[in-house]
Amino acid sequence: MAVVTGAARGIGAAVVRRLAGEGWAVVAVDACTDDPGVPYALAAPEQLTALGAEFTDVRTVRADVRDADAVRHAVELAEREFGGLDAAVGAAAVILGGGPVWEQPEAEWRTLFDVDVTGVLNLARAAVPALLRRPAPRHGRFVALASAAAHRGLWGLGGYCAAKHAVLGLVRGLACDLRDTGVNAVAVSPGSTDTAMLRATAALYGLDDTAELAASQLVGRVLAPEEVATVVAWACAREAGAVTGSVLHADGGFTG
Repeated sequence: MAVVTGAARGIGAAVVRRLAGEGWAVVAVDACTDDPGVPYALAAPEQLTALGAEFTDVRTVRADVRDADAVRHAVELAEREFGGLDAAVGAAAVILGGGPVWEQPEAEWRTLFDVDVTGVLNLARAAVPALLRRPAPRHGRFVALASAAAHRGLWGLGGYCAAKHAVLGLVRGLACDLRDTGVNAVAVSPGSTDTAMLRATAALYGLDDTAELAASQLVGRVLAPEEVATVVAWACAREAGAVTGSVLHADGGFTG
């Protein structure tokens, strides 16, 4: 049983489909509403509804990851509906920027950290106790989507880089706190992936073609969300028990 945030589209939706296709029951969580502080359209309610309709064992919840109570209720639903929690995947994020970090408006900075970092923390606060409620020997997994931006500086995206570095630090600290519990914490860092966020990134740079953002990836192309989801699903598996406190680079070779 898994909870996935940012689930209505992009990598989050691909993770839900991958896990559900492998037999997982999933609670798919997404705010499904636009944010006045984000200058591009976010996921729509019908996208989350359609995702839920694809699978018998997928439940959908409209909840903003900035709302700790709402995230906790989603985890409680998972435990109530499916008897427990084995994995939590934090995929909810936004991207903002386009200029020097010292010129970034305070509101943008706050939105980046509230969604991309505190959203992951809210999931951890709700999900980790549920993962630990599983009887030993347990095989719990907490997986957070970081980014290639957690490892490299990117022009015009200083705030986003800082937020994703924070996600990576949070995961590493969480893994230490979970020592010897049977619950692992892992970050997955995608590169340029075919999502609405990548299109928003191209717009920040004034680019017409997202393929230009993949120029530094050794695979020579934009990644598909399903490719990243495969890595996330592996990180959730029992077989991934040796991996904790570290990062899986699903970035097409960008960070080498």
